[in-house]
Amino acid sequence: MPNLPDSAAILSPAASYSHVSAETPFGWIGVQRHEQLVGRLYFDLPSQQRLLEAFVSAMAEDRLDAAEVDLLPAEDDVLIGRLQAYFRGEADDFLDVEVDVRGLTPFARRVIDACRRIPLGQTMSYAALAAVAGSPGAARAVGNIMAGNRVPIIVPCHRVVGSGGSLGGYSSSGGLGTKRRLLSLEASMK
Repeated sequence: MPNLPDSAAILSPAASYSHVSAETPFGWIGVQRHEQLVGRLYFDLPSQQRLLEAFVSAMAEDRLDAAEVDLLPAEDDVLIGRLQAYFRGEADDFLDVEVDVRGLTPFARRVIDACRRIPLGQTMSYAALAAVAGSPGAARAVGNIMAGNRVPIIVPCHRVVGSGGSLGGYSSSGGLGTKRRLLSLEASMK
């Protein structure tokens, strides 16, 4: 594995994919783009090496050649800067960021869209999100979509909670502790 600079962009041999990484108060973050669409976002990782491993694994999962990577400086990446500011406590809804939803069902797209519209600092139950997405009674399906969310923060699945306010689950490396930290961070942004 190559030595990684503090902030880097990684390009797959398929030039239409790029990966950008940086450090934040929530650990290392990384963004994978296909052309201009954000396809994956990782955060809460303890090192850039772990982030690189996540990128390589994701590329293999997506059947992309990840045998070699090129590292480029990423200081001018606007989205990374916005994410770093968010993790420092600056409010941002990221609604203008285009997300790669290719391959998702129409229902999953509606859920993703509805989730993105949950206001900063607020929560919504899985059941309520299912209803907003046009499928009342599909709370379990919404839970599955949130569990498979590839772009947390931009699609703020941490704002989706169980009935009665229970946190439900969270699939980041920090689990429910990270979900609590994110909700607390957003509460302080008001």
